[in-house]
Order: sequence, then structure tokens, then C-alpha cells
Amino acid sequence: MRLTVIGTGYVGAVHAACMADIGHEVLGVDLDPERIAALAAGRPPFFEPGLAAMLQRTVDTGRLRFTTSLDEAARFADTHFVCVGTPQLPDSGAADLRHVEAAVDGLAAQRTGRGDEPALVVGKSTVPVGTADRLARRLRVTAGHVDIAWNPEFLREGCAVQDTLRPERIVAGVRTAHAEARLREIYSPLTAAGAPFIVTDTATAELVKLASNSFLATKISFINAMAEICDATGADVLTLAGAMGADPRIGSRFLAPGLGFGGSCLPKDIRAFTARAEELGLGESVAFLRQVDEINTRQRRRTVDLAEQVVGGSFTDRSVAVLGAAFKPRSDDVRDSPALAVAEAVRRRGAQVRVHDPEAVDNARACHPALQFALDVNKACEQADVVLHLTEWPQYRDLDPAALATVVRTPAIVDARHTLDPDAWRSAGWTLRAPGRPRLG
Repeated sequence: MRLTVIGTGYVGAVHAACMADIGHEVLGVDLDPERIAALAAGRPPFFEPGLAAMLQRTVDTGRLRFTTSLDEAARFADTHFVCVGTPQLPDSGAADLRHVEAAVDGLAAQRTGRGDEPALVVGKSTVPVGTADRLARRLRVTAGHVDIAWNPEFLREGCAVQDTLRPERIVAGVRTAHAEARLREIYSPLTAAGAPFIVTDTATAELVKLASNSFLATKISFINAMAEICDATGADVLTLAGAMGADPRIGSRFLAPGLGFGGSCLPKDIRAFTARAEELGLGESVAFLRQVDEINTRQRRRTVDLAEQVVGGSFTDRSVAVLGAAFKPRSDDVRDSPALAVAEAVRRRGAQVRVHDPEAVDNARACHPALQFALDVNKACEQADVVLHLTEWPQYRDLDPAALATVVRTPAIVDARHTLDPDAWRSAGWTLRAPGRPRLG
């Protein structure tokens, strides 16, 4: 089939390449000519494992092309995936829908339907519940030959290609049998391989993404709240999490204590969900999400305070090495990165900070020019008074603590991600501290 993907950011670029890889002809559309030029040359504008090879392969076959013209997109296909961003509004927690509305209005203005069948606009952007219905009413006024559906994405950065090609579920929020049939045809290579295809109304489809992210955020913040209790009582949060996760009603996934969540999805999504519930007069139903957000943010302050204790109560004239800049491993995304928030807070308290990350140094430097950066772990840790382990890259887990002890000034480390082996590090002469594990101190 012929498809377009409107918006070639993280979701759009991955979706376009994967749809071309399973056999469709795809035209990616974006207003940024530099981004389009890079993608057309087979170069993704961000790091995502497996994407560069797939992008180059599908561009070379001719199944994937890119353009800045919405008019060309309308002439190319009659199924259009909208993958533009929905950032948080600067004056509230609500989602900014300007880019979604502009994409839908632009497609409607082109009268993209062919013959007797209407064009299908498929939203993949994360939006407040009720957005598809509102856009459908708007389209009835501006273009009577456009259908709308919602097909939320559930991508994990670092696993996005796999999540697209082998999804745990495909949710199709549709208003017509025509929309359902077309989406079933598009995704038939994936459903033939066993991917569940869940058909629902558009409101439920919108809610699935927001409810899922809110639940995951709640689970992460819950175990981090327990880490605070563990610090006060002498209990061990990792043992606690393991015992809780053994209960199949709870499960261990996302029950991992640490520095908390960041990135472009969970923080903004729970805030937008809360804002939308308040608009509906149902703020009390999700009031707990404000606590979830607060607990998550508090982990950053707690990590800074713990590190300050380790260096003797003051960061003044101290050298601090930070391992990790991306908000999670296998990504170069630094949006709302807990690691960089901690690094900046430590710098503001008077420390000299050097940051290392396997992939995200360039992005981090652009956003945080006051920090220092190193391309080598040893250089970042040279003469450090404390090392902060803030992003759980496997490269850091595999470090040789004995060798690193010869580089630092003081062998002290704060493992905010709970992935280092305490016995190995302490045997090599290190002081290791970790939130929620007071007995390590």
C-alpha cells in the first residue's frame, strides 16, 4: 500500500522506515528541510539501535522517500499517519495540539480522498482523550471526504524498531468499517506473525496510551517512595522490590528503584492526562498522578543530597564525575533527563562536573553548555571526589572498579540506578552508596 507519515521525529521516522521495511511504499513529510535531507540520505537524526541500517536499506530500495510538501503527500497516498509532537504547553501541564491540528487541517485542505473511498488520517501522536472526535467534527466542516482513526504508538526508546515490527498489541481506534479494514490491511504482515489487533473506538484508543504510561509512571514512583522509607528504616529496597515482584499480581517489570523516569513521554503524558481530567471535571480521579510526578522529581534532589553527603557535606571545590547523560540507555535522547538534572544541580552547588555518555554527549552539550563533557570514562573520572552512576548503560556495569580506583581522587560512587555489583566495588576499595540501601553506607 501507499502511505504517508506526517512528522519525522522519533515516532515518525521509526514508523516510516518500519512500514517500508514490511513492504509498503512510504513518503515521509516534515517541515524541517535539514531533517528531510538527512533521512533521504539514509541518516537518522537521532540514535536508535537498528534504525540506521533499516533506513538506508528502505531508502535504497525506493520504497521510502521524504519530502517537505504536504501537497505531494496528498497526491501520493490516501492513508496518512500523523506522528507530530504534542509537547507540554509552557503555562500548564496540558498538551499543545497545534502541530496535530495543522497536519490534519493541511491534509483536509488537499481533499485527499480518491474515488468513492475517503482518505484516512490516522493519528499516532499522544493526545488528550476526545481529540479524534473533535477533529472529526472539524473535518466534517472543512472536508467531507476524510475519515479519522487513532492508532497509538507504544515505542520504548532503544527498542523502537523491535516494538514496531513485533508489537505486543496494535490498537486501532476507528469510527468506520472502512478505517478498520484499511488498518487491518496495513498491519497484516505484523498480525500474520501473531501481533494482537485490538479494535475499539477512538476515545478508548487515545486513553490506552495515556492510561498505560500513567500506570507505568505510578509503579516506578511507588517503588521509589518505598526507597525513601527504606532509607529511614534501614530496609533494603532491592530485596523489597524482588519480594513484591514475585507476586504475579504485581510483577517485577517497572518495579525498579532508582533515579526515576524522564524522557519525552512519561512526564508530559501524566501531566497532560491530569490536565484533561480536570477539564472534564474529574481531577480527583487522577489526583494521585500529581504525587507520582512529585515523587519522581524528588528522586533527583535525593540523589544530589546523597552525593553531597558522600563528599563531606559540601560540593565546593569538589570534582564530580557523572556517568550518563541520556534519560535511558540505548538512546541519545536528553529530554527531561534525570541524569542531566542531577549534574546541573551538583554544578549549581559548587562542584566541577564532567559528564560521560556513550551516545548523548553532543545533545547534552547543546542543552547544558555550562557542564563539562568527556568522551572517555577515565577522563570524566580523573581526580574525581565522587562518581555518580546516573544512566544504566551496560558499559558502566562492566567497568573494572579496581582500574577506575587508580584514576579518581577518592574511590566513592553513588549508584543511583542500582545496576552495579556492590561487593565487587567495595572489594576494590570503593565506598558505594545507593538510594534505598542504607546498609551499603
